[in-house]
Amino acid sequence: MPHVAEQLIRLGHSPDPDDAFMFYALAEDLLPTGEFRFEHVLRDIETLNNWAKEGRLEVTALSVHAYAYLSDRYRLFPHGASMGNRYGPIVIATSPGPLARIASSRVAIPGRLTSAFLQLQLAVGRIEKPIIVPFDEILDTVARGDADFGLVIHEGQLTYESQGLVMLLDLGEWWDDLTGGLPLPLGANAVRRDLDREGLAERLSRLLRESIQYSLDHRPSALAYAQRFGRGLDRDLADRFVSMYVNERTLDYGEDGRRAVAELLRRGHEAGLVAATGAVDFIEDD
Repeated sequence: MPHVAEQLIRLGHSPDPDDAFMFYALAEDLLPTGEFRFEHVLRDIETLNNWAKEGRLEVTALSVHAYAYLSDRYRLFPHGASMGNRYGPIVIATSPGPLARIASSRVAIPGRLTSAFLQLQLAVGRIEKPIIVPFDEILDTVARGDADFGLVIHEGQLTYESQGLVMLLDLGEWWDDLTGGLPLPLGANAVRRDLDREGLAERLSRLLRESIQYSLDHRPSALAYAQRFGRGLDRDLADRFVSMYVNERTLDYGEDGRRAVAELLRRGHEAGLVAATGAVDFIEDD
């Protein structure tokens, strides 16, 4: 039989435990990938957001906020979302203080296109002095006094107290109160539109869903792999963090999850913080 060339898929995701958990089966060659050959590209989420503007990767994690600027290049998979259920990114400082100070103070943020930054500005107003800092350096930046507040994503949400920092605001709780119980949309997985042909994107979507399901079905080994990306998290904290952001909702947004994505972008647009996107475009792979 003639050799059939494999389709190279550069798969971008963050070097953190929840993304590593999702893609464990693909990274360790534990699933048959058929026509696809995967190259894993690990970068922080703001780098991936900016790369997506160029369409650099075939499949990529991106912020729901960033999707407002990327819907012409990418479609969202119906799975792979990171969502908080009354928990999410947090605002930290060295001591308690009024939330009214945040907008006019120096705030260390993990990127302008992150969903957390959009949500923070919806909560407290436009941030006048954002300082862009790699997500895994925000706690240190605030502890040193190089920023007055920090917007913390990823595992820092669980470890900030170990550096003597205090939490002032949980954006997951704020969003839940604001919307009457919608989940907080943070990250998404998306496929470049030029792959949307002859069922290719749908087949790819089903394979990535299988990877998430594999990890949920083989939790101990997937968690051991994910812990490598936890920057010092012990197993219990890594398990807790992964449970927050990789769960049954990660397999499918659900109706309320899809509604939450549209609601966040609508509110952002009405506040003058994001571009209008129209309908949020999901791949349907059933």
